[in-house]
This record gives sequence, structure tokens and C-alpha cells, in this order.
Amino acid sequence: MSERLDGTVALVTGASSGIGEATARLLAERGAAVAIAARRKDRLDRLAAEIEGKGGRALAIEADVTDQTQAAAAVERTVTELGRLDILVNNAGVMLLGPAVDAPLEEWERMVAINVMGLLYCTYAALPHLLAAAEEEPRRLADLVNISSVAGRKPNAGSGVYNLSKFGVGAFSESLRMELAKRHVRVSLVEPGFVKTELSNHIREGVREAARQRYVGVEMLEAEDIADAIAYVVTRPRRMAVNEVLVRPTEQEL
Repeated sequence: MSERLDGTVALVTGASSGIGEATARLLAERGAAVAIAARRKDRLDRLAAEIEGKGGRALAIEADVTDQTQAAAAVERTVTELGRLDILVNNAGVMLLGPAVDAPLEEWERMVAINVMGLLYCTYAALPHLLAAAEEEPRRLADLVNISSVAGRKPNAGSGVYNLSKFGVGAFSESLRMELAKRHVRVSLVEPGFVKTELSNHIREGVREAARQRYVGVEMLEAEDIADAIAYVVTRPRRMAVNEVLVRPTEQEL
């Protein structure tokens, strides 16, 4: 049976669209107060108004998590204005596919900055608060959920740096899980397959269509499907940790 999240606070990064937006909405429905962080403040404000219109509590935080100061400030605002931090969902990410030969170096740097450094900056700032929440009511438990990808398990030609970033997220998550297990901070990895989000829109012209050919003939997942997996992870009883969830469309072979 799923537990409610009443009395808890969650911070979701990359919450202005896609998986992050759907996750914030669902965690609020389960009773959590939600801080929603991203760069597009107008979208965050609309989502916060929607959540509050349904009786929830939401805090919109404009932040670029690749900036360590802004990432830390997002965590501190969450704790200061909402009172605590029980759940961090590191969702912000970018997928810039394409051959390594002649790739713009800026794309590689951007993927590492968002997918790796942004996740590290948020985690670093959040850990003391998650550890504190794990010692307090109502749950005596905290959750750190890192969003990876099928690409964190299986390399493919044309996605080398994206693979690098997501394999790194997986390794970091497992190491941290072992370190924090006895302190009741659960570290979980969620690995989506093909999902209908804005992620592929960021791929440069000339590469985007080839990347989208991978999806042809596959009924893709909705962002809400991944949000549901995340909600499942963070609503398990205190005795139970879901360490890793791989979620593919039924028809996805890769």
C-alpha cells in the first residue's frame, strides 16, 4: 500500500516541463509540499498556481542548477520557506545526441554541466537536510531520487557523452546508497526509456531526425508514467528501498 507524503517537503529540479512537472504535480497530490526549480519561471508559476488551486502547497524557484550558487540557494530557499527537505528529485537533464566526430564541444560540456554537475551541486546542498529529515517525524526517512536513462545501462553509437553522464549518475547513486543506507536516506535510480518530452527538441538540426528514427513504431511513455514510478519509490514503507527502476515502453527493444 502506498504511504501518503503529508508533512513532507520535496524539491524537484527540471520541473518546468516533462517528467519534472508531472512528478511535482503527483507528489503534491500525495500530500507533499513541493519546491519546483528550473530556469523558466513563467512555467513554474503556472504549475505552482495549479497545485495551489487544488489545495496543495508549491514554491516556484527560478534556478540554473549548473551554477553551484543557484543550486545551493534553491535548496536553502526550500528549507527556509517550506520548513524542511524530505525528498530531492534530481531530474534536470539534457540529451544532445550525435556523432562524436565534429560534435560541438559545447554540447559535451553542457551535458556534463547539467546531467552531472547540476545533480552533484543539488545533492551536496541537500544532504544535510535529508539526513536531518531522516531523524524526524513524520517518516524518519528521506529520499534522494536521481533520474538516469536506459543510456545509463547501455551505450549506443552517437550518444557517448550522454552515456558517460548517465553511467556516472548510476555509479554515484549506488555508492551513495551504500553510504547512507543505515541512516535511512534512500538513494534510488530511475531509468526511463523513450518518453514523450521536450528532451529530443534540444538535439541540433541534422541529427535530430536521425535520433527520432529510434522511436518510430514505438508507443512512447508519457511523463506521467515516470512520475508514477518516482511516486512509487518515495511512498514505500520505511523498511523498503527501491534502489533502481528501469521503465521502458512495452515495444522498445533497445
